[in-house]
Amino acid sequence: MKIYYDKDVDAAYLRLSDDIPTGVIEVKEGLNIDTTDKNEIVGIEILDASKKFSLKSLFSCEYNEDYLLDKAN
Repeated sequence: MKIYYDKDVDAAYLRLSDDIPTGVIEVKEGLNIDTTDKNEIVGIEILDASKKFSLKSLFSCEYNEDYLLDKAN
């Protein structure tokens, strides 16, 4: 996953795969999901990002180690 933030337009983008998006689903105003023809999620766009969450959290990563270990077995 790659995370981008454009401060000029206050938009965050979470790129989940290298596939080329062919469509977009507007979840609600300012929250869009880019998809492929197979309905696979490619990315998530958040407009007015700084008004919706702390940008500091955008660049920190946490994961549930127990969940990852369960999936490995």
